[in-house]
Amino acid sequence: MTKGSRVLTGRHFLQGNEALAEGALAAGCSFASGYPITPATEITHALARRLPQVGGIYLQMEDELGAISSAIGASWTGKKAMVATSGPGISLMLENIGFALGVETPLVVVNVQRGGPTTGIPAIELQGDMVQPKFGSHGEYEIVATAPASPQEMFDMTTRAFNLAEQFRTPVFVLADALVGHMREEVVIPQEQDILRVE
Repeated sequence: MTKGSRVLTGRHFLQGNEALAEGALAAGCSFASGYPITPATEITHALARRLPQVGGIYLQMEDELGAISSAIGASWTGKKAMVATSGPGISLMLENIGFALGVETPLVVVNVQRGGPTTGIPAIELQGDMVQPKFGSHGEYEIVATAPASPQEMFDMTTRAFNLAEQFRTPVFVLADALVGHMREEVVIPQEQDILRVE
């Protein structure tokens, strides 16, 4: 990473959740909020550390309702915004996700899934929330979602999610899971000028 750059370019050995945070920064994310929840906590830790370095803001809220509400508000001010949680947090956010869909708010919602139901079992990996984005809120809507299967895809699909959110003016989900979120492998981050950003 060069001085003043927001992108950690080059080859790195990263956890999937860390790669996702770097993908968000590479896409131009300048606001993130959340409430710590396993197995997504590393995303909030990475963004809390890295966003202030590039002039962005990370807010740890009192709960998931505050997290999604603040991310929606930040998007309305022109920030590229995201929120990261797990299945139980998504359950609490669904009403506001439906609201964001209705008012065409670009936003990235990350769900690092774990075993459920309700509070879940943080030590059990599961892809049990695949239907939540499509049918979890009220009204008829179409949702855009990506589903990364490796730390490299955590980076790539997060940058894509931000671009899709801007292009279609809608919340976009990144549906990861505990296995890919905690997996470590080489992640190649391109030069900043080679990363596509939809403004």
